[in-house]
Amino acid sequence: MFDSFNIASTGLTAQRLSMDLISNNIANATTTRTPEGGPYVRKRAIFAPINIRPNYKSPLVPERIDHGIGRGVRIVKIENDKEPFRLTYDPTHPDAIKTGPQKGYVQMPNVNIVMEMTDLISASRSYEANIQMVNNAKSMFNKALELGRGTV
Repeated sequence: MFDSFNIASTGLTAQRLSMDLISNNIANATTTRTPEGGPYVRKRAIFAPINIRPNYKSPLVPERIDHGIGRGVRIVKIENDKEPFRLTYDPTHPDAIKTGPQKGYVQMPNVNIVMEMTDLISASRSYEANIQMVNNAKSMFNKALELGRGTV
């Protein structure tokens, strides 16, 4: 009965973390110096389905019903984006390259604000869809309780 709540809650958790990462990327879109050294590197979340019982199949359940994949989503890892840094010409910047063919250029983070905003809208819509799923399940359970009480 509560599977729908559990599945939606995994989606809410994953999308919330995704929105946090996107917000962090946007906040650091101009950070040229980090504690690790160099410009900020864009982060992104990698999702995977949750498989609660990967090898278990009840003998009471017909073969045509699959009880494996499809129990929600989880974040497998948070990885750095492999896109190259943007180069901006600003010889007065303290982090400008001092020598070589790229002299005067500053390595800027590999964050594209348009892409981040698009990802934020997508994550926000997914979050809203999971909330709607919880609300619909709640409404169905309440209606079932009303039917059980004979008040409908």
